[in-house]
Amino acid sequence: MNLFEIFLKGGFIMWLILATSIVGLAVVIDRFLVLRKARINVPAFMVRIRGFIKKKDISGAISYCMEEKSPVANIVRKGLKKYKYGHDRVKEAIENAGSQEISKLEKGLTILATVAGIAPLLGFLGTVTGMIQAFMTIQDLAGAANPSDLAGGIWEALITTAFGLIVGIPALAFYNYFLSAVKRLVGEMETVANDVVDVIQEGEAEEAEIDDEIEL
Repeated sequence: MNLFEIFLKGGFIMWLILATSIVGLAVVIDRFLVLRKARINVPAFMVRIRGFIKKKDISGAISYCMEEKSPVANIVRKGLKKYKYGHDRVKEAIENAGSQEISKLEKGLTILATVAGIAPLLGFLGTVTGMIQAFMTIQDLAGAANPSDLAGGIWEALITTAFGLIVGIPALAFYNYFLSAVKRLVGEMETVANDVVDVIQEGEAEEAEIDDEIEL
């Protein structure tokens, strides 16, 4: 008996579990590619951005952010576009951009969590329907059923449970992995955002001191 024949033994529930596995796999591949692109060398990025801001080369900093094409660079770029309005507007723009980037990073994770939860449940449903079929066979044969008469229902009961767990366990593992990766990226975004706002605020404070000295 080959794998496809074993699959067919599980009945209609197996096709539902297969559908959830395809959806889960699509989300895993998509999130893996997105999170891989989102990673950057944060310390090196911050050194470059600080250099641009201290030299008042905001257009250079924005161009550098556009080259990086990561969530961290995107929120810094959107914040720097408000540079001329002061650090409060920069901070506000960064917070708004941060919320948007977090939503993008978390996209699909709810679906993956659903797959992790629903696949084993479908497997258990298959177990229940398989056992019902087995007991119906026993009733039809007036208790004189032999093992081969019950095999169909037992096949369905065991295969769907196994297949549901095979899909659900990796889906849960990937969900937790991606959730952890997103939290790490959010932490990096907060660190970079605070650092950019601090550098801009320090620059504004230095300019105010110079203006005060000139007036005196």
